Amino acid sequence: MSYDFASVESKWQARWSAAETHKTPEDGTKPKYYVLDMFPYPSGQGLHVGHLKGYVASDVVARFKRMQGYAVLHPMGWDAFGLPAERQAVKEDIHPADLTRRNVEIFRQQLAKIGLSYDWDREFSTTDPGYYKYTQWIFKKLFEAGLAYQAEVAVNWCPALNTVLANEEVKDGVYIETGDLVERRLMIQWMLRITAYADRLEEDLDLVDWPENVKEMQRQWIGRSEGTRVTFGVAGTKRSFEVFTTRVDTLFGCTFCTLAPEHPLIGEITSPEHRETVRDYIDASINTTERDRTADTTEATGVFTGAYATNPANGRKVPIWITDYVLMNVGTGAVFGCPAHDHRDHLFAKRFDLPIHEVVSGGRPDEAAYTGDGPHVHSGFLDGLTIDDAKREMGSWLQERDVGKSEVVYRLRDWLFSRQRYWGEPIPVFSIPEGATKPVRDQDLPVLLPNLESYQPTGDAMTPLSGADDWVNMVDPETGQPAIRETNTMPQWAGSSWYFLRFCDPHNPEVAWDPKNEAYWMPVDLYIGGIEHATLHLLYARFWHKFLYDQGLVSTPEPFKKLFNQGKVTARSFKDQRGKYYYPNQVKERDEEWFSLESDERLVTQIEKMSKSRYNVVAPEEVISKYGADSLRVFEAFLGPVEKGGVWRTDNIAGSHRFLERVNKMYEDIKIVDAIDEELEGLLHKSIRKIGDDYESLSLNTAVSQLMILQSELGKRPGLTLSAYSQFIRLLAPLAPHLAEECWEKLGQIGKVADADWPVYDAAKATDDTRTIVVQVNGKRRGAIEIPSGASQQEAERVAGADVRIARHLDGFQVDRLVYVPDRVLNFIGR
Repeated sequence: MSYDFASVESKWQARWSAAETHKTPEDGTKPKYYVLDMFPYPSGQGLHVGHLKGYVASDVVARFKRMQGYAVLHPMGWDAFGLPAERQAVKEDIHPADLTRRNVEIFRQQLAKIGLSYDWDREFSTTDPGYYKYTQWIFKKLFEAGLAYQAEVAVNWCPALNTVLANEEVKDGVYIETGDLVERRLMIQWMLRITAYADRLEEDLDLVDWPENVKEMQRQWIGRSEGTRVTFGVAGTKRSFEVFTTRVDTLFGCTFCTLAPEHPLIGEITSPEHRETVRDYIDASINTTERDRTADTTEATGVFTGAYATNPANGRKVPIWITDYVLMNVGTGAVFGCPAHDHRDHLFAKRFDLPIHEVVSGGRPDEAAYTGDGPHVHSGFLDGLTIDDAKREMGSWLQERDVGKSEVVYRLRDWLFSRQRYWGEPIPVFSIPEGATKPVRDQDLPVLLPNLESYQPTGDAMTPLSGADDWVNMVDPETGQPAIRETNTMPQWAGSSWYFLRFCDPHNPEVAWDPKNEAYWMPVDLYIGGIEHATLHLLYARFWHKFLYDQGLVSTPEPFKKLFNQGKVTARSFKDQRGKYYYPNQVKERDEEWFSLESDERLVTQIEKMSKSRYNVVAPEEVISKYGADSLRVFEAFLGPVEKGGVWRTDNIAGSHRFLERVNKMYEDIKIVDAIDEELEGLLHKSIRKIGDDYESLSLNTAVSQLMILQSELGKRPGLTLSAYSQFIRLLAPLAPHLAEECWEKLGQIGKVADADWPVYDAAKATDDTRTIVVQVNGKRRGAIEIPSGASQQEAERVAGADVRIARHLDGFQVDRLVYVPDRVLNFIGR
């Protein structure tokens, strides 16, 4: 019997809202669990089903933890300031504030239809004055601590957008989002001294339960290096420069030195006959981004200055070159080249026919750089030593002669915090006639963003706020003297660097958060979001949190206890050989013709990320209207491991929908009995244990598989105890909450299933009696699965299909027959 999912889901969503079923408890008597989705940016395109992978996962955990007796904080809000919103507003000719309100409403309605159990009373946007008042307050704290400062730095300037861009937003000299050209220029910018926290940002990764690959990405981004700063004199002059190296043991192998194109010494040491080529090279380097300059390419570029440096180890004179792969803000902006033992130096030496001197035995330096260990050779007093011993000896030798010292450097640079745009938080400082910069008083926060009709930049490097004369010109409240407000705004990263704290106390008008509330809820127990935020957002949020911890304003050194990255959901797209994409309905009309053509018009299919430009986006509304929110939730969970994502095919959701129809029919056919057989009771207790473990570990696909196995067995019985049926409904509730509530009510149970206790299993009855069987496809081993001893072929097939390692071999595979040997092997035969 098909059930009326539309009326069931609207009914229970209305009841949850009216009863405030998902409101966060505030009495502080229960153990707490804080589960948080990474702050979404509400775009005008709305959500697609790929976005829901993480949202469904966090909601399952939130519902599960409530049933376990935890006080759960599961909030939602909006990261709505920033360049993307402003750019979209320009495109649609709508004010960013109006655009934000519209987009937020779209997102809110979509999330509500899915039945996500957010506490909507805690909702806020980064654009709310009551919120950004405290974003400005935190900036003030950083300023007063000397961690916010102004400096002239090289930036990525986009003339088309009239703003500075982060390095991560630029590739091959253009803005990734729009293709607009980007140039390098020096500008005075606001900076945050994140480098002051570099050591702790790396060391404290040991305090958190995060994926190891994310930790490693953070370590690489921080880039801590222990090495030696060495002084090289410029031959024939009194000038010198310093290099930082982690391989001071190879100093005897130095055959050249390289300087960054921005190095201040270049103009002083370049010989007259090389000045023109040096100038041309520097001019060309200006418009190359740091990312491209440091990319691992097979080409090397550079020019000779005509000057020579003196190697402090042996007095040998080596040529000084300029190359753009050396960066002025990394290390010292100068490098000594040892091509025998560094890959990039070897490439450079080969390109410009420079000498290659072996100083560590073990490789073939004429062919490739050798970076392994071995006895030192041709290195004077270092000969015969290993790398570590040679580093210590050379370091001491240089230090004794006052031309070297030990040092730690970082790849991490200070956070460039200024944006020359309108749609962002005003920076709460002003300048007075004497030129000093003063922070706005706490009682004068927030500094409100003025409502400008014309919010686009009007001149080169001029900010939109510069033209708001009534806003820019102010009076210093302490002196009564005229003053000028800062007209740069904060980057989008600012609002998302502390929002998790505001959710602990979201509407407090007096303070950013009550210390008691922060101490109770923090840290976030589970933080779910995309791997794309593994570096910048997480580093910035951790930096702000550690600063607040040092100020005694928060109770934990780290904000996020456990991090989980959901995988990307991909979908099939259609395009011709020329790269033109087509809507699926266009393909269905002509697929036989298009797929059979042998010309450039022939259609091809690809599995790609969901994108509006690829015409493969699936909106949740169209799935819900046909199958219901619960079917969508179950399918998102069953699609594959949360961290792996999966390939979306809407037709496949029918299987999840049929499962829920069987659950509904089970109620229609149920006969209540006093007892169930021992085998079923054992399966029930094993399922309670396994599904609970799966929810805890976010192994949602295997939880769905176990629910299907349990439902199949329950459905075969002529009768069930009320306890067995109600326990099954509770196991299902985190995944399919609407249908679970409906069944719970029809059974006459007290209250809502959302408020019910999680079932408790009997350890003795939950003891596994399982077998590991081999799964083959056309006789080739494709994996192994664990199933109950004596499991049916249907059960074995269902478990195999839920294993992502096996499922990828079955994707698009036509199964003609199955060969199943109980407790031993399952073989899919087909084509």
